[in-house]
Amino acid sequence: MASILTPGGLSRRTFLQVSAAGVVTATALGGVGRAFAEPYEKFTWISPRGTLEVLDDFGFWMGKKLGYFDDLGVEVDMQPGPSDGTATVKFVDVGQADMGFPSPGIFSFALENGMDLKSVFHWGALDTFSLAFRKGEGTNDLKTLEGKTILLGSAAWQSIVDPMLAVQGVDVSKVKYVEAGWPTWGTALQAGQGDAALAWEGLRAEWISTGLDFEYWLGVQRSPLVANTYVARAADLEDPDKNAFLKKYLRAWSMGLEASYQNPRAAVHAVFEQFPSVASANGPEQGTMSMLQNLNVVRGDMANRQGWGDHDMAAWQTFFDEVYALGQVKNPVKAEDVCTNECIAAANDFDHEKVKADALAVELPADLAAVDVDKLQANLFDQAVS
Repeated sequence: MASILTPGGLSRRTFLQVSAAGVVTATALGGVGRAFAEPYEKFTWISPRGTLEVLDDFGFWMGKKLGYFDDLGVEVDMQPGPSDGTATVKFVDVGQADMGFPSPGIFSFALENGMDLKSVFHWGALDTFSLAFRKGEGTNDLKTLEGKTILLGSAAWQSIVDPMLAVQGVDVSKVKYVEAGWPTWGTALQAGQGDAALAWEGLRAEWISTGLDFEYWLGVQRSPLVANTYVARAADLEDPDKNAFLKKYLRAWSMGLEASYQNPRAAVHAVFEQFPSVASANGPEQGTMSMLQNLNVVRGDMANRQGWGDHDMAAWQTFFDEVYALGQVKNPVKAEDVCTNECIAAANDFDHEKVKADALAVELPADLAAVDVDKLQANLFDQAVS
């Protein structure tokens, strides 16, 4: 059943901790002991979605396919996490995972709640988030959403949408949010249960595969904000051994992302091999379109970045200023205090030509080999509101 949310409805001083066994307990901030293995016995990355069966984590699966994670000396683990959108930071904070993948809004939630985390690798250089509308009902003037309803898959996503709207001049106190559930919030929009729904790059193509064909206000074209990032405990950066491991781990991710850029269809193949359900849900053409949408977000303006994962501190500061103005955080946040490019040079220190050769050498199945990448690239934004 959908639940109605009000602006500012997220709890900021306590959170629900979900144990590996599925036990949920209310935890007061500051009361969690931190005792982490040194060095890592296993390194766990946790998703914000409650599932890994998506195309978005292609950098890992491509890197794994090509052996880039093989020499780290410890087991590297990918976990879906609970569907609660804030679990990706909670689990890192209490030591149940080592790296999370929050949206900027969920990251700000973590900071506001005293979680000593830092963004170490900025995955989403452009704003991946968008608003989906039924065909013929879209708008590029988001102020028209005042008095209307936006559907979310998780209540936590309100912290994503509020700053996205506010930076466009929307009075978010006049917007109603409805939690329509994962993965059914898009279906709820199609059924007329709201006026718009949160979406993101990559998901647009996946939704087409399931018959959800909307039009979109695209943040990747119109928003000054940024997208999801990889966060770790600040204490791990200060530990020499863990710091060194983080750099090697992020280097493997960078190599996987670079290989995916050099051969997007091979990256799709890597995900499809890992998750046949993703292959059957998307198919080769929409799977490749999803990959191209994601790559556009992840690369951003690479000519002006220091490589994969580089933080644009000015863009991050714009975001933090906006959430402070909204009251999502009670104290101003300085981007350089919570985002770091300390790992970026090491993460991008690899043989780019060898990675390119590795990527191009991947043998594609016939259906993926038949996909016209150039044609899809030319139609990347054909769902945008005109």
